[in-house]
Amino acid sequence: MEAVELFRLGMIQTPLVWEEPGANRRHLAKLIAKSEPADLILLPEMFTTGFTMHAKDLAEAAGGETLKWLKEQAAQYNCAFSGSVMVKENESYYNRLYFVCPNGDFKQYDKRHLFTLAGEQNVYSGGSERLVLEYKGWRINPQICYDLRFPVWCRNTEDFDLQFFVANWPERRSEAWMALLKARAIENQCYLAGLNRVGEDGNGIYHSGDSAIYDPMGTKLSETEPHMESVEVVELYYSQLKRLREKFAFLKDRDSFTLS
Repeated sequence: MEAVELFRLGMIQTPLVWEEPGANRRHLAKLIAKSEPADLILLPEMFTTGFTMHAKDLAEAAGGETLKWLKEQAAQYNCAFSGSVMVKENESYYNRLYFVCPNGDFKQYDKRHLFTLAGEQNVYSGGSERLVLEYKGWRINPQICYDLRFPVWCRNTEDFDLQFFVANWPERRSEAWMALLKARAIENQCYLAGLNRVGEDGNGIYHSGDSAIYDPMGTKLSETEPHMESVEVVELYYSQLKRLREKFAFLKDRDSFTLS
């Protein structure tokens, strides 16, 4: 499919109610209803619970309530949605991102890099497969939070056009968040989005948001303010991406490698 010229990317930067899936879905539904029309709307990492290790009590079955809810939102607004939730499958727990299309089709990605500082690896199983999907002709690479710190995993070896990260990234490391987002955009010569939550979680950790969208040259396109709940939609243009890659053909010089 030929890529659409104009791609509208939305970000919902919001606090999350600690370990209350129903409350979070209801609140997000209200925010979604206020959004301008979009092709894709991003929701935070673990957007139904916050970044909790209580998977035994809170994880949904694969194909559970939140995936059904995402399909309903996608169909209602004729828009794709993506964010991560905790899922139990085959007696293992995953921090799983769903990418749900308006027709109900979906793709999934299990977080590769588990956040050892919080003991995520002791609760969840890591994924092993990168996901590059096509939507409206755009090639898209979804990632989750801590993945951002690993440039080899994030490297644009499949010529994707848009890479995004959904996160619960603490304010105390916000400078790293902002620097790495910009770096990933520049080195991968793609549009790059980072959507982070705001507010304090059940562990007393504060999140400043600092959600942002960058173009392939590292120019910030979004205006989302830190610390504030907000819904923003940014227009991305395929012809601009193509023109920049033709003028500055840096990806042609990239190193080849194999991930183990």
